Amino acid sequence: MKAAMYAQYGSPDVIRLVEVDTPTPKEDEVLVRVKAASLNAFDWHMLRAKPFLVRLMGGGFLRPKVQVLGADLAGTVEAVGQEVKQFKPGDAVFGESTSSSTGAFAEYACAREKYLAPMPAGMTFEEAAALPMAGMTALQGLRDLGKIQAGQKVLIQGASGGVGTYALQIAKADGAHVTAVCSTAKVALMWELGADEVIDYTKVDFTRGEQRYDLILAANGYHSLADYKRVLSDKGIYVMAGGQNGQLFQAVLLGSFYSEKEGKKMAALSAVTRQEDLLTLKELVEAGKVKSVIDRSYPLDQVAEAMRYLEEGHARGKIILTMLM
Repeated sequence: MKAAMYAQYGSPDVIRLVEVDTPTPKEDEVLVRVKAASLNAFDWHMLRAKPFLVRLMGGGFLRPKVQVLGADLAGTVEAVGQEVKQFKPGDAVFGESTSSSTGAFAEYACAREKYLAPMPAGMTFEEAAALPMAGMTALQGLRDLGKIQAGQKVLIQGASGGVGTYALQIAKADGAHVTAVCSTAKVALMWELGADEVIDYTKVDFTRGEQRYDLILAANGYHSLADYKRVLSDKGIYVMAGGQNGQLFQAVLLGSFYSEKEGKKMAALSAVTRQEDLLTLKELVEAGKVKSVIDRSYPLDQVAEAMRYLEEGHARGKIILTMLM
C-alpha cells in the first residue's frame, strides 16, 4: 500500500509517499481501507516536533516513533482483530488511528475498536473524515470544561477553522447565544453556520469591548489570560483549545492562578478520543445540527502541499486527503 511517511522531523519536504506492507490489526484493532483523512494541527506538531515536548510525550526523541502521519480517517472495514465485536468487513466507519502504530495518511490504517464509530448517515467519506479530532475537541471544550448551558453568551475565537466551525454549531445546538470571531473573508460563513453575532478581529478587539461572556472557547488563542479574564462574566469560563504555543503554555501553567475559587475559571483543554463522543457527533450530524466545512481536498500524493497549506493557518474549516485507490 501507499503511505505518507516521514523518517525525520522537519518541514513538509521530509514527507515521502512510499510503498509499504499493509498493516495487520491487533486483537482489539480494525483494519480500515481509508477513503479519506483530514489534517489537524496535531499533524503539524508531530511533523515539526514543535513544541519540543512532542518528542518527550511519545513522539520519539531523535526521530518519529510512528512514521506514517495522520489521525482522522473515514473508510470501510477491511479486517478485524479477534477481540473486535462491533464491526465487520464492509462497514463504513470514522474515527482516529492515533493509538495505533500506523497513521491515517495511507491507503490502509489500523485503529482501535473503541476509537471508531459507524459513519453518520448522509455524510460523504470526506465529510466524516473531517469530524473526529476537531469535533471532539469542540465538544469536550464546550461541554466538559466549559459546562455550556442554554441561554449563555458564548464566544468562539477562531470560529472559521476546523475546531471553530464545529464549536459554533455545537454551541448553537446547545441553545447558546454565539458570537463568532474570524477574519473579514470568513464573516459570511459564520452567518451561514448560525452565529448570532460576528466579530471581525481585523477591525475589532473583543477583549477591549464592554460585552461579557459566560464561556469563551479559544480555538485560536493569542491574547493574554488577563485579557480573556477581563471579558468573562462573574462566573464565566475560558477554555484554551488551540492557538499559539505561548498562550497554550500560559493557560496550562497559570490557569489555576488566574482562576477564582467561586468565580471565573481559566483552563486548557487536552482532548481525548472517546467512542461515546464520536457517537454524540454522529447524532448531531444526523439531526441536521452539525455539518463539516471543507476548505480543500488533496489526493494523497499531494500531502506535502496539503501540510504547507495547513501551516499557513488560513483554512476555512478542514483540509482533506483522499486516497489514490
